[in-house]
Amino acid sequence: MIPLIYPPPNGKFIPLIQKTKTLYIVWHGYYQSLPKTHKYSLGQKIDIFFIEAIEAMATASFLPPQAKPPHICLAIQKIDLIKIMLMILWEIKAIDNNKYLNLSQPLDEIGRMLGG
Repeated sequence: MIPLIYPPPNGKFIPLIQKTKTLYIVWHGYYQSLPKTHKYSLGQKIDIFFIEAIEAMATASFLPPQAKPPHICLAIQKIDLIKIMLMILWEIKAIDNNKYLNLSQPLDEIGRMLGG
């Protein structure tokens, strides 16, 4: 068995994981400032979904092509759930328009990258 080296030796991830990781860092900053009533419900779920999406992407990146689809589908599912939960946070005014746009636009791009 070949040992997996993570993070990659050159310090760079595949672009999809890099983009998702960068967006997670943005989300984490917003998460810290959510009102308590939403931070420990929707906010916590979004945080978990981000981590699970990154995990699924990283797993798929190490697999042969024929074994990737279930992990890619899982990542797509988690990204779609993040989009829905963020929309709810925005609609209940727990995050403002700018934060919503800063998160939703890159999420759409990540979704296109996964589905492409």
